[in-house]
Amino acid sequence: SGITQPPMLAEAIVRVGKNMKKADRIKWYRKLFPRLVAYHNWLYEERDPHGIGLVINIHPWETGMDNTPPWMHEMADSQMPTWIKAVEALRLDTLFERFRRDTSQVAADERMTTLEGLMLYNVVRRLRRKNYDIDRILSRSDFLIEDVFFNSILIRANTILKEIAKEIDEEIPAPLLSSMNMATKAINELWDDETGMFYSRNFVQHDLMVEPTIAGLMPLYTGVISQAKAKRIVDLMRNPNQYGTKFGVPTVPISSADFDERRYWQGPVWINTNWLLIDGLKRYGFKEEAENLRSVSLELVSRYGTHEYFSPVDGFGIGIEPFSWTAALTIDLLKNK
Repeated sequence: SGITQPPMLAEAIVRVGKNMKKADRIKWYRKLFPRLVAYHNWLYEERDPHGIGLVINIHPWETGMDNTPPWMHEMADSQMPTWIKAVEALRLDTLFERFRRDTSQVAADERMTTLEGLMLYNVVRRLRRKNYDIDRILSRSDFLIEDVFFNSILIRANTILKEIAKEIDEEIPAPLLSSMNMATKAINELWDDETGMFYSRNFVQHDLMVEPTIAGLMPLYTGVISQAKAKRIVDLMRNPNQYGTKFGVPTVPISSADFDERRYWQGPVWINTNWLLIDGLKRYGFKEEAENLRSVSLELVSRYGTHEYFSPVDGFGIGIEPFSWTAALTIDLLKNK
């Protein structure tokens, strides 16, 4: 593959390590430390061309939230080719639907639309033509995003990498450490004080993509934003007209014109995003909110099964079932209050 994924490796490594005896944990960390350093180093060398501490993403798949509204709107504005416009105008998308495999086990209204799928495929074609060469991509593309979700996970991973280095008495290379430290401050460039949340930013135009999604809450997971900003994020999570549903945190606020309770990353509640937010809530001292979200997440699985995602309107399970990361994170939530 020429694209990456949300950088959860450090989190995974340290959570495995915490279940080991100290001697085994040190051995585990020493084995993986140089590889983890190389991975983080690649992200900043390859994806932070201006050296500001925020990495760019070149495809929505890299964020983990494939059809999230800000990316889809940006793609429609800058990357929609004539042939897809023709498909839309002539309503030929129903023809392409016959060839879709992702709707063979899941209802079509629980996945992205066919037009969205075609746009995602078109971006892959463009990247392949450039052989995934980042210099060629940077020179001729408007579709480059400093994604707030991805960068939030990376910043948390940076903190974990520092903790691992300290425990095994190793040093992080100075250039990488500098990028990691810059990232801690740079995340605040994605903050919008008027709306009280964070947003992704177009790398070329340098404008915030002011469209609310769950990604804008994820700096809570970093542990590096101020308590005041964390409080404003939590206020949004409590608000019943925004993210405060009875069934967890929707991927798009219910007040948004893009909200769709059943469609993939445009409304449903996911256990994995709840899990990240629970972790962040605990870190900032919002213990009651963390426990409430944990209880709600477990109740969804208990009632409806290990579905891929759930409706924030009635809690009903949708998507694939059984789904592995829902099952895995449910076990973790049961074991770790």
